Formats: sequence, structure tokens, C-alpha cells
Amino acid sequence: MDEIVILSGKGGTGKTSLSAAFATINKNTIVADCDVDGSNLHLILQPQNYRSERFVSGHKAIIDYNTCTNCGLCMDYCRFDAINMQNDQVTISEVACDGCKLCLRICPSYSIQMIPSDKSYWYIGNYRNGRMIHARLAPGEENSGKLVNVVRENARKSARETGFDTIIVDGPPGIGCPVISAVTGANKAIVVTEPTNSGFHDMKRVLEITSNFKVITYVVINKFDLNESISDKIKNWCKENNIPVIGRIAFDTQIVEAMIHCQSIVEWMPESETSKEIISIYNTVCKK
Repeated sequence: MDEIVILSGKGGTGKTSLSAAFATINKNTIVADCDVDGSNLHLILQPQNYRSERFVSGHKAIIDYNTCTNCGLCMDYCRFDAINMQNDQVTISEVACDGCKLCLRICPSYSIQMIPSDKSYWYIGNYRNGRMIHARLAPGEENSGKLVNVVRENARKSARETGFDTIIVDGPPGIGCPVISAVTGANKAIVVTEPTNSGFHDMKRVLEITSNFKVITYVVINKFDLNESISDKIKNWCKENNIPVIGRIAFDTQIVEAMIHCQSIVEWMPESETSKEIISIYNTVCKK
């Protein structure tokens, strides 16, 4: 089974556009949107969700004002500045609270309780070429890496259930915990970069992660024609470091037009040069 994770060192490089195209090239594909902090692949693929589950990302502290004495001890000990005095009353900021439970332990009147942060969800649904697993982490919630793991594991479970042998993972941008969670267990990775100095720099950081995980890794330069000098610089650097550059996609406004119509570029304009280049990239990755 091929599990192909598509990554980028920074947002806006075209990672999700490439993921959507891959998801619509062949039938019987499992798609996992592991960019849970900014999930948007479902807007293109339009899955019909048949299962939704709450995700408990942590716990938040709340105060029982019937017993609270406003002593302020919890406020003095909170290292996250989540507890403050407002209108002569101790209040806890839901966004700033880290769920460490220290205030719960030191409250002399036992007025603080911990409640689960359960505003995040993950979903399983069918889309036109297969099955999709995606999630939405509620704003300000933590443990995005754990939610990525839930999405990834359910994608693998769906592949076993359906017998589909290709999983496309739309990974998070950057190099943080969610990225590490998305890469874990994948056998192939595509790093999408763009011809800018920041894109080049961030690509190198992602390649360090895939190298540490010993994942077969390829590079795709998106919008390469916007700065061919830096595109050549990226290509030469990859050649020196034995990293295959398997595609260079030109800037194409039709990719945006396709997304507006909830389609990938290979669906919207299958005979375009952009679609042919993406299909060539897909075939290169999937045949090895």
C-alpha cells in the first residue's frame, strides 16, 4: 500500500491543490486531510460524511462561583496568566488556560473543576473517487498532533476495510508536531515548494524531517516560472543532495478557477499542461 504524504515548509505553496489533484486522478483512493488546524480539502472534494466524532483536545478550568471566595490564590500561581480579576471576581480565560490543573489542586475551597475541551470533530465520508477522512480542530485548541494521528489511523483502517491501496495525505505546513504525526508511518513524501527564498529555506527544514524518518522523498516546485532563477537554485541544490525534483508546475490561474467550482485542476481542465504535469508527478511517485 502506498501512503503518500504531501508537505510544505510554509503555507500557500500549493500543497492542498496538489493533494486534491492526486485525489481525483484515480478511483478507489483514500484521502486524509491532516492539516487539522486549517482544514480545507473537503471544500474541493465535497465528501458526504457518514460518521462524525468529537475529539477531546484537553481540559479547561472553570470556577464554581457558589463556593469561590475570590481569594486569588489560583491567580497568583497560574503561570499562563489565564486567571485574572475582573469586576471584583476571579475569572479564567478559556483561550489562555493550558489545562495544567494546578489551580484545581491549590484551590482551598475546591471551587475549580476541569471540563473536557470537546469542540473539535473528525469525520469519515465518501467522495467521488473514494473515501475521505478529515477533521476540524476548534480555534485555540491544543493537541493537533493527536488529532492528526486519529485522522491518519482511520485512513489506514479505511484502506484495510475497502481494499484500496493508495492513501493521499494532505499534511500540515511547517515542521511542528502535526507534521511529525503526519509523516509517521508514511512510505513516500512530496515536499511542495515555491521559488522564493523563504520557500527554499523552509523546504530544507521539511527535508530534514523526512530524512530522519527515512521516508522516500521527492520535491515539486510550484509556480516555478515566477522566479526561474530561484527555481534553478532549488533544483541544483536538490541534485547535489540526491533529492529528486520530479515536477515543476507553472503558475496557472485555472487552478483557482477549478477550486471555485469545487474541482481539482485535473477535473476542470484535464488536457491542460498543468494537469499533464501533475499526472506525470503522480505516476512517478506511484510506480516506485
